[in-house]
Amino acid sequence: MRTLSLITALAALALAGPALAQTVALKGPDGESASLSAADLAALPQVKLTVTHHGKTSTFEGAPLADVVARVGAASGKAVRGPELATVIRVTAKDGYQVVFGLAETDPGTRKGRIILADRGDGGPLKDDGPFRLVVEDDLRPARSARMVETIEVIRLANAKPAEAGEHKH
Repeated sequence: MRTLSLITALAALALAGPALAQTVALKGPDGESASLSAADLAALPQVKLTVTHHGKTSTFEGAPLADVVARVGAASGKAVRGPELATVIRVTAKDGYQVVFGLAETDPGTRKGRIILADRGDGGPLKDDGPFRLVVEDDLRPARSARMVETIEVIRLANAKPAEAGEHKH
């Protein structure tokens, strides 16, 4: 009986192993690519966000989306201007659900509300929502807080051409 329990436990671990080792595929604006694991995410600056989704308040932990996409060459800080304002981030979940953000929405110098890629919720690993979930602070409803995130792509929509003197400046 003990042997059967041990075999069952080992089989369960073997099946769970790939799920625990899942990563997010990152694609940059100039063709860069990377894979982000839970350990890679933990090495980035961490943020806690408390949000209310569907009447339930939860606290999520993860890295700012701006720091995640910087790993594949996305502009940040003062570089988010001009043509970079026409750069978008497309997030795709395991079930094909997609959400899009302007790059400037992820920049703390542009927008007060934060967006994180979380791998922890309410003090523990994400369960049904994971292993990675996008959490958007200040959205009126959680439609862009995608769960089971698999791919994050940075896509430049405009030609990267510096503004001419006297062109649209802020």
